[in-house]
Amino acid sequence: MEITVNNELKTISEPLLDALITDLLGDKTKGIAIAVNQTIVPKDKWPHTLLKEKDAVLIIKATQGG
Repeated sequence: MEITVNNELKTISEPLLDALITDLLGDKTKGIAIAVNQTIVPKDKWPHTLLKEKDAVLIIKATQGG
């Protein structure tokens, strides 16, 4: 199945959002926000969110600044 992640085309075999995040980020998910098709997905919903063909996933990492 093809999806986009941060505007980059990706082919995935596992449709769960949680699996995608684990593949991309490992256990470094602190300070991460995820949107699927411009809708924020709360972290507790990641394991239950199914991705579909052509979905657009946006991964945002919080940064500190001054």
